[in-house]
Amino acid sequence: MPRVRKFALVTGCGQGGIGEALVKEYNRRGVHAIATLLPFEESEHLAEAGITWYRLDVTDENTVIELKREIQSLTGGFLDVLVNCAGICYTMTAIDTNVNSVKRMFDVNLFGPMRMVHHFHDIIIKASGTIVNIGSIGGIVPYMYGSSYNASKAALHHWSNTLRLEMSPLDVKVITVISGEVGTNILKNDTHRALPEGSYYSPLASEFKAHVQRVPSKTTDRFDYASNVVAQSLRASPKAWFWYGSATTIIRFFDTFAWRTFFDFVFYREFNLGKLRAANVTRLKQA
Repeated sequence: MPRVRKFALVTGCGQGGIGEALVKEYNRRGVHAIATLLPFEESEHLAEAGITWYRLDVTDENTVIELKREIQSLTGGFLDVLVNCAGICYTMTAIDTNVNSVKRMFDVNLFGPMRMVHHFHDIIIKASGTIVNIGSIGGIVPYMYGSSYNASKAALHHWSNTLRLEMSPLDVKVITVISGEVGTNILKNDTHRALPEGSYYSPLASEFKAHVQRVPSKTTDRFDYASNVVAQSLRASPKAWFWYGSATTIIRFFDTFAWRTFFDFVFYREFNLGKLRAANVTRLKQA
């Protein structure tokens, strides 16, 4: 007997983020949407929308296993869509990176999706379902001060590529979403960050501060983004890589047709690296 309703699980659905927009869009389309929240996050924005939600920390194996039990009980052992959306950022120059902070970010951005797929794959296979991994243009271009975040997303892209191939004979679809800049609050936990004392980048300290405290202006509305991503995930034959959001068209074009260091030139000017070069020349002369 065919199942009447589909189930979609979205991780990382705190208020103001992409996850919240995605889970509300699935709900709007008649899919039984299931959201996850961190233990400390408020839930009113989901409860008011009538969305089923559970507590989850994708870095904690035990909470993933417990969520699996809850989902199996709720859905009868099927999961039509898994969206790995939970993510955090870390803004810092590559040479000033705190590796322990980066380990935490990779645990969320890369190992979190790996844990989710490891534990949920059987009920996704049973449903001939779809896995959606939320990537980023940061994993494509050398966006300044984002080397570690960019690396986490590039790793997710390539893991997702192989996952797509390996899941294809099991009738499971895998979509990698290459997201442009979307209007969310993902930067809220990074606004305090400053360059360490004595950094070679100290001449750009004020620019760095402005960067981490910026409010991006040319962003894609997160609900518009969610509408397009959800529509793609519900297709019988979705795109392997789905590019959507601010700047994705131009980045996709130049990544395909321009020389490899094209974006070095773009970001060198955008982030005022000439000022850093001049300061370094002066420092060397004084030494």
